[in-house]
Amino acid sequence: MSATTVAPGQPARAVVEAHRDLAAAAKGILDHVDWAAVRIAALITADREAKVRAELAEIGLEKLGELTDRNLRLNALLAGGYRTALDVLDVTPAQLDRVPGVGLQTARGVVAAADQLAEAIRAGTHLRIDLDRTGRAGRAVARTARVGVTAQDAAARSSAATNSEIVALVHRLLRLEPLVEPYRTALRDYATSVASRLPSARRAMRRLTFALRRRRTKEASMVALAGLVAWEPWLASTGLRDVVGRLQAQCAEPDPPAGDLWNDFERRSVQYYTVLRRIVPLADEALAARGMLTADLAERVAACPLDESLLRAQLRGYQAFGARFVLNQGRVLLGDEMGLGKTVQAIAAMADRAAAGERHFLVVCPASVLINWLREVAMHSELVAHRLHGEDRDGATARWLAEGGVGVTTFDGLEHVVRPDDVGWQLGMFVVDEAHFVKNPHAQRSITVARWAADTWRVLFMTGTPMENRLDEFIALVRMLQPEVAAAVPRHLGLAGVDVFRHTMAPVYLRRNQVDVLVELPELVSVDEWETLTPAGEAVYRAAVASGNFMAMRRAAFATPDPRDSTKLERLLEIVADAHENGHRVVVYSFFREVLDIVVGAVGAARPGSVYGPITGSVAPEQRQAMIDRFSEAPAGAVLVAQVQAGGVGVNIQAASVVVLCEPQVKPTTEAQAIARLHRMGQVHTVRAHRLLVEGGVDERILQILAEKDRLFDAYIRDSSLADEAVRAVDVTQAQLARDVVAAEQARLGYGPVWDELATEGLLEPGGG
Repeated sequence: MSATTVAPGQPARAVVEAHRDLAAAAKGILDHVDWAAVRIAALITADREAKVRAELAEIGLEKLGELTDRNLRLNALLAGGYRTALDVLDVTPAQLDRVPGVGLQTARGVVAAADQLAEAIRAGTHLRIDLDRTGRAGRAVARTARVGVTAQDAAARSSAATNSEIVALVHRLLRLEPLVEPYRTALRDYATSVASRLPSARRAMRRLTFALRRRRTKEASMVALAGLVAWEPWLASTGLRDVVGRLQAQCAEPDPPAGDLWNDFERRSVQYYTVLRRIVPLADEALAARGMLTADLAERVAACPLDESLLRAQLRGYQAFGARFVLNQGRVLLGDEMGLGKTVQAIAAMADRAAAGERHFLVVCPASVLINWLREVAMHSELVAHRLHGEDRDGATARWLAEGGVGVTTFDGLEHVVRPDDVGWQLGMFVVDEAHFVKNPHAQRSITVARWAADTWRVLFMTGTPMENRLDEFIALVRMLQPEVAAAVPRHLGLAGVDVFRHTMAPVYLRRNQVDVLVELPELVSVDEWETLTPAGEAVYRAAVASGNFMAMRRAAFATPDPRDSTKLERLLEIVADAHENGHRVVVYSFFREVLDIVVGAVGAARPGSVYGPITGSVAPEQRQAMIDRFSEAPAGAVLVAQVQAGGVGVNIQAASVVVLCEPQVKPTTEAQAIARLHRMGQVHTVRAHRLLVEGGVDERILQILAEKDRLFDAYIRDSSLADEAVRAVDVTQAQLARDVVAAEQARLGYGPVWDELATEGLLEPGGG
């Protein structure tokens, strides 16, 4: 149809009404999606203000005097009926000045203090969706019926309702945005163009009225009508009418029931929070994302382009910054705390290079996380991952060389990978996961990794624990990446201070902590469960001490002839039963296979069919992941049993929210890694970590030594005046720790060299106490 064939009257009316309705539908689709985002922003803002006001309502007016050095006449305000900080938040100084005995100075000071306090609370109030719909909000509802509504009760109820609506709206965005966004520009342009022409084109809808209009009005009307008709070929070629119909039907679909929405949030919480962060960005998150880099370097990194065209994942702000850091600096150590998604940052950097034409990338990692890498590459990018390890290693290597993509191998398998100089191509990026495995520069795997790193321009080391014992371990990793940076470290670094250290390491090292960038992460509650040995347990323990067997001492509490005599096992079963009653899954860690077998037998007898594992070092990576998958899909109350070295590194177990450590580990980082398998991005429940301990024995000795180690290391980091002494003091190896513990326990219980010497001199019977 052309404009010349459209006559005023009925033909014009048909054209106008058809385009009016289609444009209204197109705009309605965009409005439907955009309204959800606007509504989410409004809900979050209102919820934050409600929480601020609820907290202010609990703060007595007298506290405001601590926020100012003025001599405020607070007694006069109290006499005037003002009791809390909330009472003075919304009033003006002039209103307070009218209260007898207050005065304008007090009025201004109190208002300023209340505003300052509100702003501080507001800055610390972050978005966190509470999955526990029957928790504090439910209790508040019940309590209201008995004792009336307090400010915090009302805030809890309001927050629960807000959370429910936000979850529904974000689910709607997650469902509709992938459908609508590809057509957003076309829908917007068409709807805008039609809206601009409709007022004038409508004048041609009535033939008689049109005939009586002035010539200029008629001409303008026909031009507008021609503009509408001009869209017809484009509408036909793009099929936009059908698209609008389909999208309207999608928008009209109701949200799922509340239970289904919460279940979906629990499964895909990372995606929900990513949408929320996009809608309501936090200024402090932007700062934390930069990992406290120097200002000029941070700006250069932030300005570095990042091509996300080959990514399937939607990056958080700090993750995009991390990928840019890798690309901008070339050879770096990414030390983000466990659970922040270092893997996806590495994939984003490789995807950027792949989009630029690079073809080959190589990842080396422990065998336990190889499967996870293959999954993550496929899940988060268009890149193809090749397993250069195992039975089909040669075939996979041939495909990797021919097709390109991401080769994934283990530290042991790296020696068998074809080097680029042998085949005439360059490696686009070399990624070393769990890089602390190569901290010893004299180990063979460290030498192999160093050779690859030296021959590759772009190298990424990743580890959440870059320093486990000595500062030299960290420097060794840096030396493989940027030798000139390692050489610039002052000889007496401690004397130079932590600021000098950070400034020196800035070009090569980036670390962000969970508390800085995952403000929505649920709480981590650590519980030390102190038990007393039974007589049978005491006998087993004394025998282990007498033999000087450190490992036997550590597992003695579980190694009683009758499992019912183990107080640790008794407490573990109570924790598992409680978790089942409250709808949680449990992960149980131990260093010892013998302890795991005892746990599997006892839990399996108490709750048949609920135990998964054990995951041990002898279980192949594919089987480990399969166990974790089955456990994650199991009903609440399921228990996953794993050796802390095998199940505590490189796997994600957010399906669980209760973790039990059967004994303290000799490295704090080992425990931290194990707990971080649960308490990480994607976790929506409060995580409760139980550490089973026996008082007065090896457990207590280990905790004392490690606490001192941590204290000295922290003091070194915070205070450069402790310098040389602290650097040496934190060099505690496992072997020395074991010797110290055994010696102390033998001395306490009457065994060992001291007592043997006394017995030799006839002062004591051998082995006596």
